[in-house]
Amino acid sequence: MNLIEIKKKLIKHGINPSISRIKIYESLDKNRIHPTVDKIYNELHGELITLSKTTVYNTLKTFVNHNLVKVVNLGEGELRYDIMQDDHFHFRCKTCDDVYDFNAKEIDIESSNLTGFKIEEVNIYINGQCPKCIKK
Repeated sequence: MNLIEIKKKLIKHGINPSISRIKIYESLDKNRIHPTVDKIYNELHGELITLSKTTVYNTLKTFVNHNLVKVVNLGEGELRYDIMQDDHFHFRCKTCDDVYDFNAKEIDIESSNLTGFKIEEVNIYINGQCPKCIKK
Protein backbone atom coordinates (compact mmCIF):
# COMPACT_ATOMS: atom_id res chain seq x y z
CA MET A 1 0.00 0.00 0.00
CA ASN A 2 1.46 3.38 -0.95
CA LEU A 3 1.27 6.58 1.10
CA ILE A 4 -1.68 8.00 -0.88
CA GLU A 5 -3.67 4.80 -0.35
CA ILE A 6 -2.86 4.85 3.36
CA LYS A 7 -3.94 8.50 3.64
CA LYS A 8 -7.26 7.68 1.94
CA LYS A 9 -7.79 4.68 4.22
CA LEU A 10 -7.18 6.74 7.35
CA ILE A 11 -9.58 9.47 6.17
CA LYS A 12 -12.20 6.83 5.29
CA HIS A 13 -12.00 5.56 8.88
CA GLY A 14 -12.29 9.05 10.36
CA ILE A 15 -8.63 9.45 11.29
CA ASN A 16 -6.66 12.63 10.59
CA PRO A 17 -3.77 11.46 8.37
CA SER A 18 -0.79 13.08 10.08
CA ILE A 19 2.63 12.06 8.82
CA SER A 20 3.32 9.99 11.96
CA ARG A 21 0.00 8.12 11.59
CA ILE A 22 0.67 7.47 7.91
CA LYS A 23 4.20 6.20 8.61
CA ILE A 24 3.06 3.99 11.51
CA TYR A 25 0.34 2.44 9.36
CA GLU A 26 2.86 1.99 6.53
CA SER A 27 5.19 0.22 8.96
CA LEU A 28 2.41 -2.17 9.97
CA ASP A 29 1.55 -2.82 6.32
CA LYS A 30 5.16 -3.48 5.25
CA ASN A 31 6.22 -5.49 8.31
CA ARG A 32 3.53 -8.05 8.95
CA ILE A 33 5.35 -9.59 11.88
CA HIS A 34 2.96 -8.09 14.45
CA PRO A 35 5.37 -5.54 15.90
CA THR A 36 5.37 -4.09 19.39
CA VAL A 37 5.31 -0.36 20.13
CA ASP A 38 9.08 -0.57 20.68
CA LYS A 39 9.72 -2.22 17.30
CA ILE A 40 7.68 0.40 15.46
CA TYR A 41 9.32 3.24 17.37
CA ASN A 42 12.84 1.88 16.76
CA GLU A 43 12.10 1.53 13.05
CA LEU A 44 10.73 5.05 12.60
CA HIS A 45 12.41 7.33 15.15
CA GLY A 46 15.38 8.09 12.87
CA GLU A 47 13.04 9.12 10.06
CA LEU A 48 10.55 11.04 12.22
CA ILE A 49 12.65 13.10 14.63
CA THR A 50 9.69 14.21 16.76
CA LEU A 51 8.24 10.69 17.12
CA SER A 52 7.88 9.40 20.67
CA LYS A 53 6.82 6.03 22.04
CA THR A 54 3.73 7.76 23.43
CA THR A 55 2.82 8.90 19.91
CA VAL A 56 3.23 5.34 18.60
CA TYR A 57 1.13 3.94 21.46
CA ASN A 58 -1.62 6.55 21.06
CA THR A 59 -1.68 6.12 17.28
CA LEU A 60 -2.04 2.35 17.59
CA LYS A 61 -4.82 2.84 20.15
CA THR A 62 -6.60 5.11 17.64
CA PHE A 63 -6.16 2.50 14.90
CA VAL A 64 -7.62 -0.19 17.19
CA ASN A 65 -10.56 2.04 18.16
CA HIS A 66 -11.30 2.65 14.46
CA ASN A 67 -11.02 -1.07 13.56
CA LEU A 68 -7.92 -0.68 11.41
CA VAL A 69 -5.66 -2.79 13.64
CA LYS A 70 -6.12 -5.63 16.12
CA VAL A 71 -4.24 -6.10 19.36
CA VAL A 72 -2.54 -9.47 19.66
CA ASN A 73 -1.65 -10.73 23.12
CA LEU A 74 0.54 -13.81 22.91
CA GLY A 75 0.68 -14.32 26.64
CA GLU A 76 4.10 -12.77 27.06
CA GLY A 77 2.77 -9.56 28.64
CA GLU A 78 3.72 -7.69 25.49
CA LEU A 79 1.06 -6.37 23.15
CA ARG A 80 1.58 -6.67 19.42
CA TYR A 81 -0.38 -5.11 16.58
CA ASP A 82 -1.88 -6.85 13.58
CA ILE A 83 -3.09 -5.07 10.44
CA MET A 84 -4.99 -8.14 9.20
CA GLN A 85 -8.71 -7.94 10.00
CA ASP A 86 -9.80 -11.39 8.79
CA ASP A 87 -9.93 -14.49 10.99
CA HIS A 88 -6.52 -16.08 11.28
CA PHE A 89 -4.11 -17.47 13.85
CA HIS A 90 -0.51 -16.81 14.80
CA PHE A 91 2.82 -18.61 14.86
CA ARG A 92 5.53 -17.04 17.06
CA CYS A 93 9.17 -17.88 16.42
CA LYS A 94 10.89 -18.49 19.74
CA THR A 95 14.26 -17.58 18.22
CA CYS A 96 13.67 -14.28 16.38
CA ASP A 97 10.37 -13.38 18.13
CA ASP A 98 8.61 -12.60 14.83
CA VAL A 99 4.93 -13.51 14.55
CA TYR A 100 3.44 -14.94 11.37
CA ASP A 101 -0.18 -15.39 10.30
CA PHE A 102 -1.62 -18.72 9.30
CA ASN A 103 -4.98 -19.47 7.77
CA ALA A 104 -7.94 -19.94 10.12
CA LYS A 105 -9.37 -22.67 7.87
CA GLU A 106 -6.59 -25.00 9.00
CA ILE A 107 -8.21 -25.47 12.43
CA ASP A 108 -11.80 -26.70 12.68
CA ILE A 109 -13.35 -24.91 15.67
CA GLU A 110 -16.81 -26.26 14.78
CA SER A 111 -15.78 -29.87 15.49
CA SER A 112 -14.28 -29.06 18.89
CA ASN A 113 -15.76 -30.37 22.13
CA LEU A 114 -17.26 -26.95 22.96
CA THR A 115 -20.87 -27.97 22.25
CA GLY A 116 -23.27 -25.55 23.91
CA PHE A 117 -20.66 -22.80 24.30
CA LYS A 118 -21.04 -19.39 22.65
CA ILE A 119 -17.68 -18.68 21.02
CA GLU A 120 -17.18 -14.92 20.69
CA GLU A 121 -13.50 -14.78 19.87
CA VAL A 122 -10.79 -17.32 19.07
CA ASN A 123 -7.13 -16.64 19.78
CA ILE A 124 -4.75 -19.42 18.89
CA TYR A 125 -0.99 -19.14 18.67
CA ILE A 126 1.71 -21.68 18.13
CA ASN A 127 5.33 -21.36 19.26
CA GLY A 128 8.29 -22.84 17.42
CA GLN A 129 10.98 -21.82 14.95
CA CYS A 130 10.46 -20.08 11.62
CA PRO A 131 12.21 -21.31 8.45
CA LYS A 132 14.85 -18.53 8.48
CA CYS A 133 15.88 -19.38 12.07
CA ILE A 134 15.96 -23.13 11.37
CA LYS A 135 18.46 -22.44 8.53
CA LYS A 136 20.85 -20.57 10.85
